[in-house]
Amino acid sequence: MNRELIINVTPTEISIALAEDKVLVELNKEQCQTGFSVGDIYLGKVRKIMPGLNAAFVNIGHEKDAFIHYLDLGSQFSSLKKLVAAQQPGKRGVRLEGIKLEPALEKSGKIGAHLEVGQTVMVQVAKEAISTKGPRLTADISLAGRNVVLVPFSSKVFISQKIRSADEKKRLKRIAQGVLPKNFGVIIRTAAMNASDADVEHDIRSLVDKWHTALQNVKKSTAPALLLSEQNRANTIIRDSLDSSFSQITVDDETMFNEIRNYIRVIAPEKEKIVKLYRGKVPIFDNFDISKQIKSLFAKYVSLKRGAYLIIEHTEAMNVIDVNSGNRTKAEDDQEQTALDVNLAAAREIARQLRLRDLGGIVIIDFIDLHKAVNRQTLYDEMTKLMATDKAKHTILPLTKFGLMQITRQRVRPVAVEEVKDVCPTCGGTGKIEPTILLDKKIENNISYLTIDRGHKYLKLKVSPYVSAFLHRGVWSLRLRWMWRYKTWLHIVADQSVGIVDTRFFDKRGKQLL
Repeated sequence: MNRELIINVTPTEISIALAEDKVLVELNKEQCQTGFSVGDIYLGKVRKIMPGLNAAFVNIGHEKDAFIHYLDLGSQFSSLKKLVAAQQPGKRGVRLEGIKLEPALEKSGKIGAHLEVGQTVMVQVAKEAISTKGPRLTADISLAGRNVVLVPFSSKVFISQKIRSADEKKRLKRIAQGVLPKNFGVIIRTAAMNASDADVEHDIRSLVDKWHTALQNVKKSTAPALLLSEQNRANTIIRDSLDSSFSQITVDDETMFNEIRNYIRVIAPEKEKIVKLYRGKVPIFDNFDISKQIKSLFAKYVSLKRGAYLIIEHTEAMNVIDVNSGNRTKAEDDQEQTALDVNLAAAREIARQLRLRDLGGIVIIDFIDLHKAVNRQTLYDEMTKLMATDKAKHTILPLTKFGLMQITRQRVRPVAVEEVKDVCPTCGGTGKIEPTILLDKKIENNISYLTIDRGHKYLKLKVSPYVSAFLHRGVWSLRLRWMWRYKTWLHIVADQSVGIVDTRFFDKRGKQLL
């Protein structure tokens, strides 16, 4: 399998597309100015205790208070609280290695016994703010690296179950125990299986240093404050997914290109050459056919082969997927086999859509009715197999007698499909646009203003593919006529993300003018 990462960087957003064999399977969008990402560590201030929920609301600087349940405090919260208190102004700070761990919290305890209003607490974002809810927090802090996950307030070494070799387990455990300071534990990830001793040691030491940095920041911070930020989303995906199947990482921003290349140089030097800087004139997502896939795959109706299709409805409470055979039933004699074939094809697409749209919570799938128990079991087994590659925690239940399958899937980020729905920038949500017959006159007026009044000798126009074709049409095209008339160079770029009658003007340095 060929895996490619395509990264589009704009001033407000980073869009990251993961394609397998040229087919889009994951789409992540990171807002450059929002912050509050999963893995970030904050110094928060308790705003409210909710005894009925056995939870508390904590201010970490987000517009909505973050939520933490008693069970999210972690078994060693008392030790964390003592360590954070020792870092407060006027007190001599201590390191984790130098303290005696407190007894573990009881699972049936009450949050009011450990938190009070106004108290400062070190917490980590476990789930980003979604819809009307603020971020979800945990005080059971961990730091993820390429090969290991560092677990403060522990002394245990856990090894991924996917590492089967007893010799390899012994090697990795020996490395971890040799380098881990007191009161630090570690979870060794599957990626460490082929890593050298030096790489694993370096990973552990760098994560311990990060922890010390976060603790040092407590001394000079006033809640709410960010103590330690997770890597950007692109590096996080690379850290968690990079393996021999990655063939290329392409990014259209030089700063991000250098950042990713430097990161890969540290974690996998042999992979440094797969990072490419895209300099093409066509937008990067258009060049790799990602824009077209986004528009088709995030629609309400998703087509399958031979006329079958899915209808995907997203609500706040759950997601509902309806499987339809289309016109296949009219052409097939064996209805049961036809239903099974359509359901199996739908299962493959649904597994992909769940991952692509990052749908979470409850997912109800209405498959075409199957009358034979063996076929229902076949469908369930196939769905389980297809979902095995999904890294999000999930549970799949067998089909009910109504032909419904229920899937629960963990969601830690906003649903991707919500990110691509917005008010139409062309019509402003009215459903009406400016008369297209006046479009060329409007563009020419702007060119006249920018060249004659503002003195620009070079203009780049980003327009929809339809408008681009219109402006290039004919031997003596409108573009050539305007260049001759206004003594300027016009570079016209077809961009699928631009509204059908929108035009964006840029100067030679890429600064937007209109």
